[in-house]
Amino acid sequence: MEILNEKIEQLRAMLSEPELNVVILSHTNPDGDAVGSSIAWAEALRRVGHRVTCIVPNKYPYYLDWMSGIKDLVVFKQDKEGVAQKAVREADMIFCLDFHTLSRLDAPLSELIETNREAKRVLIDHHLDPSEDFALMFSHPESSSTSYLVYCLIERLWGAKSIDAKQAEVLYVGMMTDTGNFSFSHLTPDLYRAVAVLAETGIDIPKIYNNVYNSFTEGRARLFGYVINRKMRLMRKGTVAHLSLTEDEMRRFWFQQGDSEGFVNYPLTIKKMKMSAIFVEHHDFIRVSLRSRGNVDVNLFAARYFEGGGHKNAAGGKSFVSMAETIARFEKAVEEWAEEGNL
Repeated sequence: MEILNEKIEQLRAMLSEPELNVVILSHTNPDGDAVGSSIAWAEALRRVGHRVTCIVPNKYPYYLDWMSGIKDLVVFKQDKEGVAQKAVREADMIFCLDFHTLSRLDAPLSELIETNREAKRVLIDHHLDPSEDFALMFSHPESSSTSYLVYCLIERLWGAKSIDAKQAEVLYVGMMTDTGNFSFSHLTPDLYRAVAVLAETGIDIPKIYNNVYNSFTEGRARLFGYVINRKMRLMRKGTVAHLSLTEDEMRRFWFQQGDSEGFVNYPLTIKKMKMSAIFVEHHDFIRVSLRSRGNVDVNLFAARYFEGGGHKNAAGGKSFVSMAETIARFEKAVEEWAEEGNL
């Protein structure tokens, strides 16, 4: 991954002003990469004298509660004291991490950001097709995670030795979770060299793995069994699968934010599987998550059928009709997609 010197110097110049008010934003349903990259970047900026507020639209998954610095995140939906509104109004710079368009924030947070058009906006992201409404963009779809991209920026601006163990820990969480514990694409030699630098700070990698992947609730375990046994449907001779979860079903298993994380990946463990989807019901829409293997491009599929996007093998979108209509729409779309030679 090549980050242009010109852009590094632009960012360096922006950050050279003393005591800036900085806001760091990440996407709705923040995951390990969103949280890890935000915390690490915030700490780097605080060290050079800036005042930083990290904002996430809604609560992060409970299995990330142990992460250093996570209690400093402002959860917009729980912000009764107006900390986020004040920070955005006073911001000199706004960093958008791990999302490529403000629509990923959902209203009213996206609307709040639009009230401050004077702040310089900087994108740090690895998703495809970013919005162009930024003063400076570090848009690198070839990066395995935003946390790896943040690592590279810190290395270029202040040197890898400036990364302490707390930063290394949260950056490792982001790199690990967005690569499926280093099993997905974009696993470059430079990524592993970065992991080696993080390991040299003394972080406990087995403990980090255990905290993230082996800290679920009983309800989550039972929900997973229910979804795989009762709700997984196969199509096209076992090459496409879809799962679904209604609000009633989630309540039956004491659902907590993050409990369905990773469910969509499981059908891809089946030998012939090329594409997997999960539909999760929310109050006023259904969240669509898509995963694939090889050359099946779910980024294009999401954009075409569900007003979404993401990566070639991992994308998402939304549906504003019923669960039954959403599933029917997906099944019809899959057949159309296959007839065009995309499956």
